[in-house]
Order: sequence, then C-alpha cells, then structure tokens
Amino acid sequence: MTAYNFRDSNIRKTWALFVVFLLVVIGVGWVVSYIYDTPAILYIAVVFSVVMNLVAYWKSDKIALGMSGAKEANPAHHKEIYNILENLAITAGVPTPKLYIINDPSMNAFATGRNPSCAVVALTTGIIQRLDRTELEGVVAHELSHIKNYDILLSTVVVVLVGFISILSDIVMRSMWIRGSDDRGKNPVMLAIGIAALILAPIAAILMQLAVSRKREFLADASGALLTRYPQGLASALEKISTSAPFPRARNATAHLFISNPFRADRTGNKKTPFFAKLFMTHPPIEERIKALREM
Repeated sequence: MTAYNFRDSNIRKTWALFVVFLLVVIGVGWVVSYIYDTPAILYIAVVFSVVMNLVAYWKSDKIALGMSGAKEANPAHHKEIYNILENLAITAGVPTPKLYIINDPSMNAFATGRNPSCAVVALTTGIIQRLDRTELEGVVAHELSHIKNYDILLSTVVVVLVGFISILSDIVMRSMWIRGSDDRGKNPVMLAIGIAALILAPIAAILMQLAVSRKREFLADASGALLTRYPQGLASALEKISTSAPFPRARNATAHLFISNPFRADRTGNKKTPFFAKLFMTHPPIEERIKALREM
C-alpha cells in the first residue's frame, strides 16, 4: 500500500466519522425528544450536529493546541528544531509545518491540522531539552509521517467529535435522572432502548478513538524511520519518553494525538499485554514499538 492509499483511506474514514457522528447526535436527539415529548429537540439536534461537524473540520486543530497549552515557537530561539523540521519536511515531500512549543518538562509531541498545508508539529520543552539530535529527528519524522498520511485530519477531528458525544450523553443521562417519575407514562421498552443508546454511545466513541490511534502509531514509526534512515534514533527517543513524567494537561479527548500516551499507561515492562487490555489503550505498548524499530 502506498502513501496515497493511506491518505485516501484516512480521508474516507474522516468523512465516515462525520456521518456516524451526525447519526449518533440525531439518535440522541430523537431519544431526548421522545422522553420530553418535544419534537423541536430533534430538529435542534440535527442543526447542532451539522454545526459541530463544521467546527470539528475547521477548528479542531486550534482546539487541540489550546487544550495542550501549545504556543507558536520563536524561530530565533529554536533554530535547530526548525532546521530539523524543514529538512525532514523536504525529504517527506510535504510543506514545512508550523512549530509549536508546550512549556512543560514532560517529554511528548504531537501533530495536528486539516492537511499538510496547514499542519502543526508541537513539542514539549522537556523533549527538546532531553533528546539528542538523532532522537529529535526520529520524533519529528514520526510526526511528519502522520501529516503525510493525513492521520492528523482523522485524529484531530476525533478530539472534538468523541469529546462532544461523551459530554452530550452525560448531560442527557443526568437530565433523565432529575426528571425521575415524570417518565413513568412512557413506553418502558422505548425508554430502555434510549437509555442503552445513551450509555453505549460514549463507549463506542472512545473505542473508536483508541482504535484510530493504535493502528497508526506503528505505521508512523516505520515511515519516520524510513525518512531518517536511522530507526535507532526513534527507538532511543521512545525509550527516554517512556520514562518521562505524565503530561499534566493531558485529556482523554487528546491523549491519542501524542507520540506516546501522556498518561504513561502504554509501558508494560516485560509483560505481554492481554488483547482485551489493548482495546482500552490509546497507544500500542511502547516495548512493542521499540522492538519493531530495533528489528528494522
């Protein structure tokens, strides 16, 4: 499969995600309109879901950067990083992304943006200070691979849509408990279906978010190693990153964006991670990623 196949696949999946989000919000709107016996709620849900899709496409990168506390870098203060970013971008055949810095001693990085033309690479001050040049090149190449494969579009949109589904479901569930006995006259079967849908919607959204991240980390590792022609650089960087403290501004909605789980839950030591446990990890176990790079 070529880079164009990966790009086209991710674009198709992004549009599919928009459609799924639209259907989920409309479904939640229908449940709420049934419970409150107010058809206007369904119409509001349709309009709101369309608006949120537009926000997710056009503004999700700025939302992700804002949530992480990233600020645009000063070229004079980060000349070496700019040189690395520019050289690798030329090698990857993509426009040079903007560089953002997160003032935090933890070691992490992520890329965001709608497409390569408006992409951003964000690095923490900790990762800049503690990695040597070859390791930084490996990290930057990993993020550029996400950009080239259009992973950034899909992953960044997920931040807004998945987070919104979880919040919406929570608000509706709380309102249902507050109403209490007011719903006794409703069809119990329909109420049960509605409650089940509200419970399962955020769970399905989270699983979708986790799956989006895990499958792409191995590919970005391999693609990044091909860009630098030095897999050991990224492997060494991941080893150091795995010992870093958690990123304090990490959120469940943005955890999948980072090169390594900002909650530090992707390190399993020498133990084999059970398949069921992997379903709830935002990243593959870091030992598996390092092993794959060492064997390249």
